[in-house]
Amino acid sequence: MEFNRKNYSNQLLVDIYKGILKPRLVEEKMLILLRQGRISKWFSGIGQEAISVGATMALEKEEYILPMLRNLGVFTSRGIPLNRLFSQFQGKLNGFTKGRDRSFHFGSKEHHIVGMISHLGPQLGVADGIALGKLLNEEKKVTLVFSGDGGASEGDFHESINTAAVWKLPIIFLVENNGYGLSTPSREQYVFKNFIDKGIGYGIETEQIEGNNVLEVYHKISQIAESIRKKPRPILVECLTFRMRGHEEASGTKYVPQELFDEWQIKDPIANYENFLLNENVLRKEDVEEIKTNLKEEINNEWEIAYQEDKIKPNLATELHDVYAPFNFNETIPQTLAKTEKRFIDAISDGLRQSMEKHSNLVLMGQDIADYGGVFKITDGFVAQFGKQRVRNTPLCESAILGAGLGLSINGQKAMVEMQFADFVSEGMTQICNNLAKIYYRWGQNADVVVRMPTGGGMAAGPFHSQSNECWFTQIPGLKVVYPAFPSDAKGLLIASFEDPNPILFFEHKGMYRSIKEEIPNDYYTLPIGQAKLIKKGNDATIVTYGMGVHWALKTLADNPQISTDLIDLRTLVPLDTETIYASVKRTNRVIILHEATLFNGIGGELSALINENCFEFLDAPIIRVASLDTPVPFAAELENQFLPNERFTEELLKLVKY
Repeated sequence: MEFNRKNYSNQLLVDIYKGILKPRLVEEKMLILLRQGRISKWFSGIGQEAISVGATMALEKEEYILPMLRNLGVFTSRGIPLNRLFSQFQGKLNGFTKGRDRSFHFGSKEHHIVGMISHLGPQLGVADGIALGKLLNEEKKVTLVFSGDGGASEGDFHESINTAAVWKLPIIFLVENNGYGLSTPSREQYVFKNFIDKGIGYGIETEQIEGNNVLEVYHKISQIAESIRKKPRPILVECLTFRMRGHEEASGTKYVPQELFDEWQIKDPIANYENFLLNENVLRKEDVEEIKTNLKEEINNEWEIAYQEDKIKPNLATELHDVYAPFNFNETIPQTLAKTEKRFIDAISDGLRQSMEKHSNLVLMGQDIADYGGVFKITDGFVAQFGKQRVRNTPLCESAILGAGLGLSINGQKAMVEMQFADFVSEGMTQICNNLAKIYYRWGQNADVVVRMPTGGGMAAGPFHSQSNECWFTQIPGLKVVYPAFPSDAKGLLIASFEDPNPILFFEHKGMYRSIKEEIPNDYYTLPIGQAKLIKKGNDATIVTYGMGVHWALKTLADNPQISTDLIDLRTLVPLDTETIYASVKRTNRVIILHEATLFNGIGGELSALINENCFEFLDAPIIRVASLDTPVPFAAELENQFLPNERFTEELLKLVKY
């Protein structure tokens, strides 16, 4: 292995040596502790240290890095105290996730690191968002995101690089090509020769680096980063390397031919660099021994600090409290009494526009939302007022854009991501359910992202543009789910959603966009998320519903004036206003639950269980649920009318009142 020291000082060369040696010695310590049963798992990066250390040292301290599970050198090079890393590995409170996640599944805003999740690919989209924030703020900073050669098979890899290329984002996409994805060799992952061959397909530059040569990594990443700071754009970097141990220690290495180990052992990044420094008289053997002794002493001392730390004592209140980022809602009242009759769609547009005016750091992202104004024309005219930097058309890539929303939040900004239709959110489930929802609980980083979801049927749009999928998300702790039924609620709740620092799924029934009108305040105002609305009061029963169900219920009551009921519009599914529900049921003694989503496993089942558990002695009749058929949403109007629950609701309500 040939090293070119350029004009680097002896001090820098020694600092790089200490940097590359430290993670190796930590790993050797961890492997001993693993055998002793003091840590539960270990994913080794032995043999790959030059990439993590060289790349990290090449960047500025304030530039974000998104590492993977073999990038211990990123964390040590950024100066994270070893005792905190060791606490993290043991699941102790002084770690970064309070025992809620393991190894490198954490981030630290202080150290400008965003840790991975096990799904691997979604990190790339998050990097897009961080880089976008830097670009919008004209900060001239680079973002570096790691991927393994196996993880680069994920669709997120394509989505994120393509988005970065289109938006000219200042990102280094660094692929550590060690020849294996767990046990699967490269020839079973892809058929191209090198990752840099992909660059031409995205219209971006590439660079291939000898990943075991720490000076080459440091030099080339330094050059690339400086170039990107001057001229923002993504660059795909491939680092050739090899891991000398199994995917994780329990997996072993029998699937790897011995000749590969023999070949790469000769290329050991630390031994080769150490010999180079000795030959260059930058270090003497006694210097090397002193450095190793000092590092081992530091590692042992830091381990003892972590080991002596008490095990976590579970606290129920703390666990529940940490699911959501703190938010103290202060209701904003309209400054004037002026109102205008507006359609539901206009109220949504008003809320978006006034939120953009209020929050200069809010960025809107979605397919066709810029000049075209979105398929429903909600953002029509926004580009003229706010510019294309803040109202951004996106490629067809829901996952990368949702990840970008999280990246913007990490960068201290706000994001709205519009799903063109709620049905398409299935392409981004990992980002929503595993990144947005869990990140605050895991390591205290909030996800200030609103996902707008045009939803619902009744327009003969078939099974892929009509689903009511709100209950996909009500079971995911960390998300808030809002579903208004009236223009005034839609505007006030949408504005409140942008003030709330937590991830919010905001459902808008397409059938109400142009059919429901109401006088609403012209001014900026908010309504509390998590508070239901008692629309009508009566004695015969309680109707609990939301969205289009509210209007179906109102029509049924108008057609049957002999029936007197409480009508509760939930408005928010998570958090759920159980107090309003229970108070009504205890007074009317009968309850019927209506929703457009399919019956089985819909929110009606959860509401029914809650009412049964908390109001059983007040009930004079069985709890009734009415919902759509347990089939996909059909296309033909006659079939869709049968699918939807509104006619069945009238029949069931009449039966309930007579029970």
